[in-house]
Amino acid sequence: MILALGLTLPSIKAQAFAKLAEAEATLTTESVALAFTTPDHLPELMTFLKTNKLSIPVVAVGPATPATGAKAIRLGAVEYLTAPPEPRLLMALLDKFAPQPTTGGPVAEDPASTALQAQAQQFATSNATVLLRGESGTGKEVMASFIHAHSPRAAKPFIAVNCAAIPENLLESELFGHTKGAFSGALAERKGKFQQAHGGTLLLDEISEMDLSLQAKLLRAIQERVIDPIGADKPIEVDIRLIATTNRQLESYVAEGKFREDLYFRLSVVTLDLPPLRERPADIVPLARHFATKYAHANGYTSVPSLSPEAETKLTTCYWKGNVRELENTLHRAILLCGPQGSSITADHIILSPMSLQHMNPAASNENARASITPAASSLAAQAYASGGTSAAFVPKRLAEIEKETLLATLSYTQGNKQYAADLLGISLTILTEKLAASGLTA
Repeated sequence: MILALGLTLPSIKAQAFAKLAEAEATLTTESVALAFTTPDHLPELMTFLKTNKLSIPVVAVGPATPATGAKAIRLGAVEYLTAPPEPRLLMALLDKFAPQPTTGGPVAEDPASTALQAQAQQFATSNATVLLRGESGTGKEVMASFIHAHSPRAAKPFIAVNCAAIPENLLESELFGHTKGAFSGALAERKGKFQQAHGGTLLLDEISEMDLSLQAKLLRAIQERVIDPIGADKPIEVDIRLIATTNRQLESYVAEGKFREDLYFRLSVVTLDLPPLRERPADIVPLARHFATKYAHANGYTSVPSLSPEAETKLTTCYWKGNVRELENTLHRAILLCGPQGSSITADHIILSPMSLQHMNPAASNENARASITPAASSLAAQAYASGGTSAAFVPKRLAEIEKETLLATLSYTQGNKQYAADLLGISLTILTEKLAASGLTA
């Protein structure tokens, strides 16, 4: 659920409240993925979230005043948008903080992927706990959503919790909830994710990052199907199907005492290993086409650019250190570089990450490096360095050209993550979006 406090957002579906008192019950009992509010309501909202141990990202929306935006960020807002916010900025924030569950299933054409998907569909009909293992970016959450969609619980909630993204002191309340008066400031009862997922599926993403003390409480919840909210005098029964993911070697964590052995065995009733993208090459081009379509539509293009044969070759020779997530970012960049009038994504539009290039075989790496040299290589600093600090190779450029190169280089370094790029550049996501648009790049 998306919540709006003190404002209306016609561009997105959000539950609106005029006052915090009206929103308190929803904040404490419903699964709120993202909250929007005005600068006037922000202080009391952040205080309420802190005292009730609620981990909900908040976006402030207000006037185009730098001091107001800076104050909102200091108070804890994850972003400040100028009113009225652009629909594309709102969609970018929703994609980051409240992504929609995948309903179409993973894109699978490689034999390794189709075999794994068939196995997952077979296990989906049971209530067995599933452990999904794989490198970061291999699509573990997509697979978890696929399992839920093909289970008898498909019509019930699918709740995902990123254990690595929530502070340790908030995770227990986030999972199990708390009663009114359980601690100082707990003014209302809080339903945890276990209760919110009742009858459906609960995904614990990156479970290896969970604290040992909390693992013991999780083990009891799995074994006995009951939870103990903070401050409760009796346990509450829950009916959930649990799916956990990890990009770590849990066996090593168990040996090192970082993860409970009994919990490990409880989680790994069914274990599915998701292969990295480089080990399922037949998926690369279909996935690239899927992402090209997705981001062409997201950016308002009237048609979807096709992939040229040279672009497909370049994509299939990449190492893909970041797996599907890196491929998605690469195609998002390619769509922006191709532009709304482009009919084809060429090899020049495919900017590969340095991490993937350095893992490739020398011949492919050199060829791709020449074809996908990042804009940073043509920057003023790079030219000065190449010429030994002299001005012999200096070529005057307009500031707008240098800024565009810097934007592209930073986005290449962050693999298309605009929020990370904005942080590195020392600007807000709003300003980055404006600069991209001013440079002729669709945000």
